[in-house]
Amino acid sequence: MTQFQSARPWYRKQLSLAIAGALACCTAPALAQDVVEQPDDASAATNLDTVIVTANKRVENLRDVAASISVIDERQLENLGAVSLSDYAAFIPGLQVQNDGSPGLTRVSLRGIAALSSGATVSTYIDEVPVGSSGIYQGASTLMLDLLPYDIGRVEVLRGPQGTLYGAGAIGGLLKYVTREPDLSTPEARVGVGMRSVQSGDQALNLRFGASLPLKDERLGLRMSFARNEIAGFTDNAVDGREDINGGSQLGARTALSWDGDKVDLDLGVLHQRIRSDDRAGVALDPDTQQPLFGDDDDLAWQPRPFSKELTLVSLSVDWDLGWGDFVSATGWSQTDTVDQIDSTVQFGEVADLLLGLPEPGSSFVRYSFDLDKVTQEFRLQSKGGGTFEWMVGAFYTKEDALQSQFAWLGQRDGSSLPAPYDDMFGTLAIINLPSEYKEYALFANASWRFGDRFKIDAGLRQARNDQWFSQNVPTGILAPIGETPGDSSEDVFTWSLSPQYRFSDSVMVYARAATGYQPGGPNVALAGMPPQVDSSMLDSYEIGLKSQFADRRVTLDVSAFRIDWEDIQVASSFNGVGGLVNGGEATSEGLELSSQFRVTDALTLGLNGAYTDATLKNDFDPTIIPQGAFDVILWTGLAGDRMPYSPKVSWTATAEYAFSTAGGLDGQVGAALRWTGKRLNDTTERQRVTAPGDPDTLLVPDEITVPLELDSYRALDLYAGIGTRSWELRAYVNNVTGEKAWSTLAPMDGALSGARSHLAAVPIQPRTFGVEIDFRF
Repeated sequence: MTQFQSARPWYRKQLSLAIAGALACCTAPALAQDVVEQPDDASAATNLDTVIVTANKRVENLRDVAASISVIDERQLENLGAVSLSDYAAFIPGLQVQNDGSPGLTRVSLRGIAALSSGATVSTYIDEVPVGSSGIYQGASTLMLDLLPYDIGRVEVLRGPQGTLYGAGAIGGLLKYVTREPDLSTPEARVGVGMRSVQSGDQALNLRFGASLPLKDERLGLRMSFARNEIAGFTDNAVDGREDINGGSQLGARTALSWDGDKVDLDLGVLHQRIRSDDRAGVALDPDTQQPLFGDDDDLAWQPRPFSKELTLVSLSVDWDLGWGDFVSATGWSQTDTVDQIDSTVQFGEVADLLLGLPEPGSSFVRYSFDLDKVTQEFRLQSKGGGTFEWMVGAFYTKEDALQSQFAWLGQRDGSSLPAPYDDMFGTLAIINLPSEYKEYALFANASWRFGDRFKIDAGLRQARNDQWFSQNVPTGILAPIGETPGDSSEDVFTWSLSPQYRFSDSVMVYARAATGYQPGGPNVALAGMPPQVDSSMLDSYEIGLKSQFADRRVTLDVSAFRIDWEDIQVASSFNGVGGLVNGGEATSEGLELSSQFRVTDALTLGLNGAYTDATLKNDFDPTIIPQGAFDVILWTGLAGDRMPYSPKVSWTATAEYAFSTAGGLDGQVGAALRWTGKRLNDTTERQRVTAPGDPDTLLVPDEITVPLELDSYRALDLYAGIGTRSWELRAYVNNVTGEKAWSTLAPMDGALSGARSHLAAVPIQPRTFGVEIDFRF
């Protein structure tokens, strides 16, 4: 069992607040920056639409921002039937999302900057507020926010480090959900229902409701939404014969209140999201052939593996127009409660026979509980936009109070308790409580200079300090030292960015960007061989890019090339299933990204995006020496030349959509997307050396090398269609039309004592899924 729930497996009540507003109203357009500019005349109808983003904490045209940004809007999410990040990740160049068997069990990386520890490398925002932990004790790398995308105006993805404006954790980039605001002038309501069916699996129903109500014309508005999505199971359990075990549900509710004053604008929101999965998707594979051991959808689970996650977010944004500038205050409070239970029978079940001498192996589970309270406050003073010189200065504060609890249980193979007296002595393998506190203070500034109509320079800097405390409390068990061991750490971190850009014309711009980012460290667990503190990981990124539109703006072509140098990488290091974090070494990531769209006619639009990413380790990671009494174990958790986990060298998506109108006044569209993901590796190489105590040159046995597992490339085809009027719309979709069998993640299941490999645990990509949705607007 790891002290951290890391990317390297094993070894390595508030709802009523958000629903209340929705139930209070029985009677919905987006925020101003969500609106797509429409052409002024019919001749411009084939021009590609303007996309508005808030990446620089200002409302800007995507074409004017000197950075790599992708946007998925509400209509795209609806067409795809998207209910989680993995449903639309392929449409964003350089974004990789690994689903570990349920929405919410999610790992996210950008440009090959994959998390090798428990800290995230991609920061997550909802509007103006960061969510999720910045520390290393809340499993942030494997429990990324996977928001049910209903009542979301768009999803912005910023590639490359965003440390100057978005701070800790945005070392690889930013994932930003932009919610819809109330309409202040026109009441609107929407209700919808849908059904989906998964190949060789179950069916699931989803319901949704959204409404916008002006309370004072052009001044005060209220928006409410509620959505419930059932998760259709498709995994069967070969141990007990249960079918479709990975069913569950997602629920989202939101209430937002907006005031548009002469000088002061105010936005208040309450959002609640809940995910509950009965078990998780998986397939047990033969370790040698990587073929299913039983059936195409059969897994091995001796113990239940439920997962649940609840997020409550309260946010308040105030924008004060000072005439010569704006003062912005963004306040957030969030509470996140997560329970993740895993079946550890293969790892720890052998304690029963190999250690205790019982006739057969036992069964085991480990239950992780994560509780996080997070408060954030940001103040910004900024100039008005559009001038020769634009500036912004700000201050940021966050405080996290968190608790991670681990409970490891051992019983008999049939799930009953161990026989006496072993149950009292060894039934509880470990109870570990890790309370922690994270505080961060930061000052930042950003400025833009325009030199004529063509040349512009953006620059930013941020000085941050984080103070952390934690305690390792182990009241009982055999897997970790008994006792209470506190620890603390403090760090000062400076990040900067510089982005010159040159505009050849209104529709062609080239830019360069240099930026830095960091992933916070913190106090380490108290284990032999582990340093008392793990330092921040630091990253330097260099990028050049082209943003262009031509052929009367019918064609959009964006290209970027980048190089990233990453040092002091945080890595999970462990032996016999127990471990902590170390600073490993260095890595580089180089690549090219393409985003393009071609509006062939008023009706037909084609698109192609793709990425080439070469992310590798520059050197062998620094070794960790773990004393074992009669011998020392020296571990290298990565070797020079290793590819970064789950980072394909090539990935791309091609899209086509045809819009049409009928003589009867109906409007509709049909579309397709073909996705390709190249080969990936599940981990880095591990070298284990056993030496005489205190003598690293005296080898007791030959080195043991554990190479990563390779996941094959795959392609998947998605189709969708829709038809309707202003008052109703009917949509249908088929995702993974050909029923492609491929793996999202892959992990070896080895005994913690014997090292014997039972099987490979594979999480499949979503099987062929049919869906039908209908919405009514009033």
